[in-house]
Amino acid sequence: MEWWKKAVIYQIYPRSFYDTTGNGIGDLRGIIEKLDYLSFLGIDAIWLSPVYESPQYDNGYDISNYESIDEMFGTMEDMENLIQEAHRHHIKIVMDLVVNHTSFQHPWFIESKNNLDSKYRDFYIWRDTANELQSTFGGSAWQFDEETGQYYFHLFTPEQPDLNWENSDVRQEIYQMMQRWADKGIDGFRMDVIDLIGKNPDAGITNNGPLLHDYLYEMNQQVLEPNQLMTVGETWGATPKIAKQYSSPQRHELSMVFQFEHVTLDQKDGNKWDVMPLDFVELKRVFDKWQNELEQDGWNSLFWNNHDLPRAVSHFGNDSDEYRVKSAKMLAIVLHMQKGTPYIYQGEEIGMTNTPIHSVDEINDIESQNFYDQASEDGWNESRILDAININGRDNARRPMAWNSDANGGFTTGTPWLSLNPAYTQINVSQALEDSNSIFYFYKQLIKLRHDYLIITEGDFEDILPDHPTIYAYTRTLNHQKWLILANFSDQFVKTTLDFKVKKVILSNDEIHFDTTTLNPYEAVVYEIDEGAEQ
Repeated sequence: MEWWKKAVIYQIYPRSFYDTTGNGIGDLRGIIEKLDYLSFLGIDAIWLSPVYESPQYDNGYDISNYESIDEMFGTMEDMENLIQEAHRHHIKIVMDLVVNHTSFQHPWFIESKNNLDSKYRDFYIWRDTANELQSTFGGSAWQFDEETGQYYFHLFTPEQPDLNWENSDVRQEIYQMMQRWADKGIDGFRMDVIDLIGKNPDAGITNNGPLLHDYLYEMNQQVLEPNQLMTVGETWGATPKIAKQYSSPQRHELSMVFQFEHVTLDQKDGNKWDVMPLDFVELKRVFDKWQNELEQDGWNSLFWNNHDLPRAVSHFGNDSDEYRVKSAKMLAIVLHMQKGTPYIYQGEEIGMTNTPIHSVDEINDIESQNFYDQASEDGWNESRILDAININGRDNARRPMAWNSDANGGFTTGTPWLSLNPAYTQINVSQALEDSNSIFYFYKQLIKLRHDYLIITEGDFEDILPDHPTIYAYTRTLNHQKWLILANFSDQFVKTTLDFKVKKVILSNDEIHFDTTTLNPYEAVVYEIDEGAEQ
């Protein structure tokens, strides 16, 4: 079995993890210093968000040099030390890779812009006229360049021009760069918006373009397979059918994908800022669909949150003082007992929450700022705008990690680049490690279960109460072993119609009991039951 099928991967957003220099920004040495912590948690790999040289218009997802470390994070020597030290801790390194676009300060784009006769002119997408395509961050996806009299294409900010993947020279440059990272010893790539590289902007096609899978197969054959690299593609537009194309072993493309259907269910008409109540039955249906349709072919990732999404316990659980810990554990059970590779976003393992803001001056993220400006023009009042940002704004996830209750949560001795959640005095790593019943130790147990039991990675999945309005009940079955996972997504006591003969309780976030007919608020339990023994 491939290592990543039994693995649990931990995402680090470096600027917010741990600062060793006092400049208020997390760095590579900070990650090295916390490897003992991550090893104790039990994770198998780190997904490292971008640390490449960048002007930071989009917090590092605008790369100006793929083979240089941004000085805010340290040096290439620090990066090489991190790879070496992580491996010494039996932790693999998965680098974030952004190859849909570069920074406008990348030498390729500078040459493309300044020299019409250069081969680099065709490294990007230039046109005489602009069509109606819009940028993800708002406004036209075309930027006019007065010097050359043409428009260049950018699906994100104007400072992030899209690469022209139809140009074979572009592809070969990228594959050679990836090979040099493989030579340094990294173990895989998380591939940012990889479903966009096959775009055909002239035809209005931005994701899942006609040549996308040809490019991925070529990449696989030249770099990924020869180096046995694990890959996970960020694919916002993926369906299970498309996900099989990416991750089926027979197709030789990617190891797995990130699909986002479950995290967008409360967005009205796909607008992340227009939030509606979450349809819980629909949430289960989406999870069930991905579990069942990728069961025999392909592989799925499992996650509640990341650097672009709100904190899991605030979005899907209950972040009140009464239920934060319990609902965070409930969410953990529901996710980690499914088939796929689970991802933990830094701070999730201690139950970090969203951070409400009260003024436009508190916004840091460019996406949220652009939304504020556009929504203001569209007539939204400030209260409505801030409510939307407080629910889904990316700053929620990017607040620095809280290590203890000291000033700035022990994240930095200086002034943090983004202020911490004020709750850091109660929600921090030190507090979690001192409490044997903390969310941290619960995640530690879940990770060990995945390592120890094949039923989690290979067992069949069945939702047995798909229409229940508050309970998620599913089974995992492998050979003669059957587990029942019960979770109450409400703050009410609930009776079920299920009456199984319980062999033992594998894991619970509540008082241990063998009664499958009742669930307390936010209770979640993993039972081993007699095969087919519902009474």
